[in-house]
Amino acid sequence: MAAPANRAGGRRLSLSLLLLAFLIGIPAVATAAQTAPSESSIAVFVAEIGVLLLVGRIMGEAAQRIGQPPVMGQLIGGLLLGPSVLGALWPNAQHALFPSSAVQKNLIEGVAQLGVLMLLLLTGMETDLPLVRRVGRTAVTVAIAGVAIPFAFGVWLGEMLPDSLLPKPEARFVTALFLGTALSISSVKIVAMVIREMNFMRRDIGQIIVASAILEDTIGWVIIAIAFGLASAGRIDVWSVGRALIGTAMFLAASLTFGRRIVFELIRWANDSFQSEFPVITTILVIMAAMALITQAIGVNMVLGAFVAGILAGESPIRSRHIDEQLRGLIVALFMPIFFGLSGLSADLTVLKDPHLAVLAAGLLVIASAGKFLGAFVGGKLGGLVRSEALALACAMNARGSTEVIVASLGLSMGILSRNLFTLIVGMAVITTVSMPPMLRWALKRLPMRKAERIRLQREEIDARGFVTNLERLLVVVDDSHNGKHAAQLAGIIGGSGGKPTTVLDLTPREPHKGAAKSHKRPSEDGTDAKTHAEGAAREVKSAAERVTTLETNPDEERPGTIDVTAVRTHAIGPEVIAEEARKGYDLLVIGIADTRDAKGGFSRGVSQIAKNFECSLAVIDGREGDLEPLFKEGGKILIPVNGTEVSRRAAEVGFTVARANNAEVTVFYVIPNSPGTGDGRSPARGIRRRDAAVLKDIAAMAERYGVDAHRSICGELAPDEAIVREAKRGFDLIVLGANRRPGDTLFFGNTAAAVLDRVETAKLFVAS
Repeated sequence: MAAPANRAGGRRLSLSLLLLAFLIGIPAVATAAQTAPSESSIAVFVAEIGVLLLVGRIMGEAAQRIGQPPVMGQLIGGLLLGPSVLGALWPNAQHALFPSSAVQKNLIEGVAQLGVLMLLLLTGMETDLPLVRRVGRTAVTVAIAGVAIPFAFGVWLGEMLPDSLLPKPEARFVTALFLGTALSISSVKIVAMVIREMNFMRRDIGQIIVASAILEDTIGWVIIAIAFGLASAGRIDVWSVGRALIGTAMFLAASLTFGRRIVFELIRWANDSFQSEFPVITTILVIMAAMALITQAIGVNMVLGAFVAGILAGESPIRSRHIDEQLRGLIVALFMPIFFGLSGLSADLTVLKDPHLAVLAAGLLVIASAGKFLGAFVGGKLGGLVRSEALALACAMNARGSTEVIVASLGLSMGILSRNLFTLIVGMAVITTVSMPPMLRWALKRLPMRKAERIRLQREEIDARGFVTNLERLLVVVDDSHNGKHAAQLAGIIGGSGGKPTTVLDLTPREPHKGAAKSHKRPSEDGTDAKTHAEGAAREVKSAAERVTTLETNPDEERPGTIDVTAVRTHAIGPEVIAEEARKGYDLLVIGIADTRDAKGGFSRGVSQIAKNFECSLAVIDGREGDLEPLFKEGGKILIPVNGTEVSRRAAEVGFTVARANNAEVTVFYVIPNSPGTGDGRSPARGIRRRDAAVLKDIAAMAERYGVDAHRSICGELAPDEAIVREAKRGFDLIVLGANRRPGDTLFFGNTAAAVLDRVETAKLFVAS
């Protein structure tokens, strides 16, 4: 017990020393600012950044440990550093650290404004449009009612405010429009955090809540962009309103049609062309800046451009999980604590000493909560939810959180909100956000689970563990052999089940041109032209993808498979070429070439060279011409040996994917581990039998998920290789075998796979980790 206590004491001491260093540094910064103000700007700026990061991290951690959103802790940290607390207790230090000079404010405000764009980019990337499409009418109904009612309340409140709270009384309608929008938006991040914490993210009501918040966010940012356009115009007339509306509509239409394709191609080009670090992140940031400037040029605010850029980048098929984590890490660790800390600094809670403002703050809180609660509840009932579900929905939608603070900060910077009104809105955002999690937890605990929902969740659990369902990008190496043709078809079937981008490397040798005296055909006419072979392989992939349907948790939502295929022609593919291509982010390599085996029965040198420097999963097809034809038409017979290992489970999933596409008949052949035939002389123990049952149950559930009727066969008398070789003689068209790759220059999957490769004449598909 002494060691943990010592570590805890060490951590407390380190934190105390760090805080002490900043406290000592504040007077030093103040002294420097008084003696050499022009030289101290950078020092003060660095001190501001450091204090905001440190306090934001500590307060965010404290908030999260008590079940509150970290952004609320960062906002409260800003309140502590601002005039509300530090300014009241130690005004000289507060003014020294956050001076009111224009130069100093511009430095930190520049970072804050960039932080707004980065936060909107992240919000857009986390916007799950497929989720919105899945829940459909209910989410739309909730979003419309959930925005319209509190929006009307907010506009009415804006029209009733005294002139003393308005920065520009002559532009009251713009402030009222902005206040209505601020009261109507919910925070997607806060809602999603609580839903995820309660394990309701995949529940029906959880998806409806998150999808509704996404729609409300989208509607709100469009309205805010229009309101900014009106504020920038300085007047409200038909031309200003029409320009903002038409500009927004044109931008959204262009972005969500051909703009989507442009963004996808730019991200793919950056990922595949650059060798330096983080090219995709740079591309996404440049796209964000360009779209933000476009929206600014057409008369609406840059926030809309950043938000839409995030949506398009989030839908890119090339964007991988590690890219998301890198970009999110930058935003969460740097820009979020700075922005929300500065938002807290801009609020001055001491104004609530004025009883009139205190009453107005209470009224704002009541109007905001009642309007949002009523709007969401009515929308839920109109959308077909029962009373308990509509109640949970209303509790969730009342959280304003980070979104409200962003909106209020933008309004303050644009001169739409006064500082007092900004303070009231920030206070309302803190109270509604802090009160939402316990209310939503209470409401969600009262909701039962329907049968259809339980089935969908079981399917999603299988998909979450799946191999095929989590592949992101495929690389296919083929020639003009029958193995190459079927490798392309296999890639199309796997890729088409989930829209996975695929690159085909064609290494068909170019036949020498014979000259005009012997042949008048050009290379493209005799079928040996590089482009012809590569495009033919790509067409094979696309054709196979079109024969499958996407794998959805709701069968009614399945649609014909589509796939984005890139064809590349090369004369020879060695380890260096594959390593260079693999750098682009593939997670499955499918190999189909003529010479799969060598004279000794193992994998050929060509296959070994192709697979040598590819570190992710492999799929190697070995068969004779005609072996696979029944499989890729209709009614083929597939044998899938399994033994409870992860690689055999992956192979089973690949086999079920093929069977689902071609209505093939599947036999799952389970070889009991540690059976007498393996050489250890032991019989399966009772614990092993329970394990066997669990393995077969898992495989059966996977087969059901893919809609495949799988027969079962069990062998516990022979060694695995002997059992599989014997079973393969029963008339199968394809064997799908999972294996682990062994180290070495020659591709080797272990003795069982080697025996199957050498002794079984049936077509084989090896799936290796």
